Amino acid sequence: MLQLVLFNVTNGLIIGAFYVLMALGVAMILNLSNVINFAHGNFLALGGYFAFVLTPYIGFWGALIVAPPLVAVIGYFIERVMIRRVYNRDPVYSLLLTFGLAFILQDACRYIWGPTGLPLTVPASLSRGISSELFFITGYRLFMMAIVAIAVTGLFAFLRYTRMGVRIRAGTLDLDTVAALGINVRLLRSFNFAVGIYLAGLAGVLAGGQIGLNPNMGDDLLMPAFIAIIVGGVGSLTGTLLGGLLIGVASALTTVFFPSAQEAVIYVIMAVVVLIRPRGLMGEEGMLT
Repeated sequence: MLQLVLFNVTNGLIIGAFYVLMALGVAMILNLSNVINFAHGNFLALGGYFAFVLTPYIGFWGALIVAPPLVAVIGYFIERVMIRRVYNRDPVYSLLLTFGLAFILQDACRYIWGPTGLPLTVPASLSRGISSELFFITGYRLFMMAIVAIAVTGLFAFLRYTRMGVRIRAGTLDLDTVAALGINVRLLRSFNFAVGIYLAGLAGVLAGGQIGLNPNMGDDLLMPAFIAIIVGGVGSLTGTLLGGLLIGVASALTTVFFPSAQEAVIYVIMAVVVLIRPRGLMGEEGMLT
């Protein structure tokens, strides 16, 4: 029984790590630009497919380094060409735009790489379990957790200690004042959007090595990412981090005792948090963006 619980906790942390990367990217775009990016999961799939194409030429390690920035560049240009045109309009325009963009990216992946699943090969040295008793804790799973930890730490350090990061944080609080100080808000939003998409691309490469690739692979992670933001608190990246790990572990543990409630439990957690603390675990009072 203990091994079963440990197995599911490990799975929960892995799934929670994917939720965290997805949710942090969604939250960064939402907090600064007030855009709910329904296409975020499709950028995740794009990152995985780019890694699949690059791996035969530069190996898995090279693909891990190159694929996420490529997805971020695509996100940057999409923001400049499409997303920025709806910033000053009713929020329903951005919802409809990103919803349509999600279908375009999904169909593009299906057309180019086919509707069936594809494997993303990872180094054989990472595929082995750390011991015969803990066979389910593979080197790749530990590697994924390490990469996610490094990415999250790097993101928080960037936002805290760099000039661009400080400007992004200030913009989430009062974008008009930031613009009045002479900062190029358009460039700030474009860069912030690209950073959020980079996190989705990174999650896509890591997820591809764990569960394989298919055009719909990001859909299962998108809604939990939104829930992680709500549970953690809209406007709080630290809360988003906590919310992603919480719902991931809770969902995995529920599988041990009530398998049929595996997906329902994250919505129950969201409902309880919203009822008891509407602003989320670490959200600020009245924080809507």
